[in-house]
Amino acid sequence: MEVFLGIAILGALSWWSIIFLPWRPWSTREKLEIHEKVKDFSDLQRSLSDITVLIPARNESAYIGRTLQAIHNQGSFLHIIVIDDQSTDDTALQAKAWGAGVLSGTAPPSDWSGKLWALEQGLKKVKTHYTLLLDADIELSPGMVHHLLHKAQAEKIALVSLMATPPLTNFIERLLMPAFIFFFKLLYPFGLANQPSSRIAAAAGGCILVETGALHTIGAFANLHNALIDDCTLAEHIKHAGLRTWIGLSHGAQSHRGYEGLTPIWEMVARTAYTQLRYSSLLLILCTVIMISMFWVAPFIFLWMPAEEIYIVSLFAWGGMLLSYLPTLIYYQRSPLWAVALPIIGTLYLAMTWTSAIRFWRGERASWKDRRYESKTTQ
Repeated sequence: MEVFLGIAILGALSWWSIIFLPWRPWSTREKLEIHEKVKDFSDLQRSLSDITVLIPARNESAYIGRTLQAIHNQGSFLHIIVIDDQSTDDTALQAKAWGAGVLSGTAPPSDWSGKLWALEQGLKKVKTHYTLLLDADIELSPGMVHHLLHKAQAEKIALVSLMATPPLTNFIERLLMPAFIFFFKLLYPFGLANQPSSRIAAAAGGCILVETGALHTIGAFANLHNALIDDCTLAEHIKHAGLRTWIGLSHGAQSHRGYEGLTPIWEMVARTAYTQLRYSSLLLILCTVIMISMFWVAPFIFLWMPAEEIYIVSLFAWGGMLLSYLPTLIYYQRSPLWAVALPIIGTLYLAMTWTSAIRFWRGERASWKDRRYESKTTQ
């Protein structure tokens, strides 16, 4: 029982260590919002004409129109290239109807991920100083591109990335998507990632404004051609080249790819979860022990060991858990009561991670958009 109590204390202390870490991984202070409308339209036109938007799209007919409409609302002077990644639907037709240039992509080489191969092909057409890498399901609020550009130029940042607001329309999205971002920020603390002196690098692949020259400096996408966590790998390469990167939250970038049910979220997480653990069985076991101690043993130990001091450990754990998750819930305008579900949420994400590991052990590194990436290829 002493071992059990020790694990509970470890779990409770882990929650409070998150709160008191100097880089505050739980915080939502790293953000880029639209506070005012652009006043000088002529300056806006001159600045945004130096940006090319690259949108890799494979069977995105349900989303591409809304994304391109939002891009056009930024102004009519952006260069837009949609790389049609061998879609079997009318993605290309819809992109052309919205006035985008459409590049018919070829099949990726065996050691490339589909998205990165599409971007590599699109980059060859870019002649502007900046490249905006945008997923086909990301809707940008009017003026967002201007704010991205201003952030990059004013602070001399080579790569600016936004963590798009996830869809929160149904129960499963409200249960899991804010927590997805919460856990991402624990793995890749924005406060550290934005410090030039830190080795931590992070980006959110849905929306990345990057200097085109910086892409060529690091060998473009060829040097990360088989990376499954391509966004953070790109930021890592940019940062290691001595350039600045920045990542933050934003309500001005929103994903409109809905998740109807648990399965699509499960597949999204399982695609890269074991990759984040560097395909290490030791890290998987360590992660499992820590998560069980934080989400179950510490909060609920009073059920097995009813005693006054045990109640204090449980309250201590619950307090740290609720306080650390609360800023994320407030940012996404969710009820604080969702924090009570964190033990269930954490268990689901742990199960997704194990799914990712089991698939890797079976020889499947990842599967996405009807493409399989074998585990013999390493990141």
